[in-house]
Amino acid sequence: MPKDASATRDALLHAGAHLFAAHGIDAARTRDIVTLAGQGNDSAVTYHFGSRAGLLDAVLHAGITRMEPARAAALPRLHPRDLPAITAAIVHPTADELRTEHGRDFLRITAQLAGRAGIRDRHLPPLLRGTALQRQLELLQDACRATHPEPLALERVQHFIAFLTAALADRATRTAQHQPPALDHHAYTADLTAMLTAALQTPAPAHLPNHPPPHTVEPSPRGGAVR
Repeated sequence: MPKDASATRDALLHAGAHLFAAHGIDAARTRDIVTLAGQGNDSAVTYHFGSRAGLLDAVLHAGITRMEPARAAALPRLHPRDLPAITAAIVHPTADELRTEHGRDFLRITAQLAGRAGIRDRHLPPLLRGTALQRQLELLQDACRATHPEPLALERVQHFIAFLTAALADRATRTAQHQPPALDHHAYTADLTAMLTAALQTPAPAHLPNHPPPHTVEPSPRGGAVR
């Protein structure tokens, strides 16, 4: 790619990330993205990314790629049943995105997409396939399945993603607004990891759909009820 074209692409990437974060992935206007990137033609997004959706994918891919080295380095040290270590290995590289403006924009975008993680139906987004993050999430699911029924394990991992992304997006927003944090980065990340680990390890509720309560009323052969 020519140097000027590469610079234009990077400018659009950063402008898109900033406005998707600030205004929402659906509300941010393509014209504003192009203007912020210093371009004069709305077709610049189509030329460099194929579409507005392609620009969003590129922003997400850039964020995932930034975290991959740390995630890949942690994988060999993770035991399949060591839920605290797996949780920390997922949380820490994600929280480190708070250290840069581009990272904070990325976090505010991922919080908008947490419900599309595909954990419940076992269909991860294409951007995650083949990544170290995918493997970490698989290890997290395996660790939860070791102590909880399958539906509950998947539900908890989905909520884990939602809570993690929402918490980090909130801190990213507060940072962008120059609001002083209550905890420094190290303490915040450690506390967030501890909270998420505790939530995942909480014993299952006594009454689950596939574990009926002990006094469930069931029909008798004669149409009455037995307890």
